[in-house]
Amino acid sequence: MAQQILIIGLGQFGMSLARALSEKGVEVLAVDSQKYLVEEAAEFVTEAVILDASDESDLAHLKPSQRDIAICAIGEESKEASIICTALLRQMGAPYVISRASDAMHKRILELVGAHQVINPEEEFGRRFASRLFFRDVIADTPLGEDLQITEIRVPRMMAGKSLVELELPKRFGIMVVAIRRSEPAHLFQPYPLEKLQQTDTLVIASTEQAIASFMKGL
Repeated sequence: MAQQILIIGLGQFGMSLARALSEKGVEVLAVDSQKYLVEEAAEFVTEAVILDASDESDLAHLKPSQRDIAICAIGEESKEASIICTALLRQMGAPYVISRASDAMHKRILELVGAHQVINPEEEFGRRFASRLFFRDVIADTPLGEDLQITEIRVPRMMAGKSLVELELPKRFGIMVVAIRRSEPAHLFQPYPLEKLQQTDTLVIASTEQAIASFMKGL
């Protein structure tokens, strides 16, 4: 059975999230008070509804307790509505509530009213983009928790031709290479300790953000 996700707030973030999840086969119920946004989302989500999610009786019709995840993506222009919506989702038994915050105070309040997870898309994107600008070999990074992330980087020139045993990356930098992406032939594989790295390889690394910074500066 496909995962069912409720997304409330169809601004740029909410709309992009709804589209991406729908493309992955998730059953998305998209909600906004603006008719034109709901009509746009209706073209690709499972269901799209016009209503005010800060109204208790309206929100109850969405049956939050029956959704796998409820995401309150209401933007900065209506912090009060996002706080009320988050509190109501928890009150109505939503099993997992993710709420969007616009600043530190907003985040604390959302946590106090019961959000299981609070995100700030702009802040997260800015931090990740800064890493890519500063560390040119970083291709992508994906947070896994509070301080753990998966980072994909190009093999630095000085590492080419050496094995993971020789490089001692866990010991020296606290990072773990979990996969190697090789272009010829194109494939992704679990590395062997004595595997010689190629200049065109890409490393998939599990580590903290600080460890990656130390690694990139220490080369």
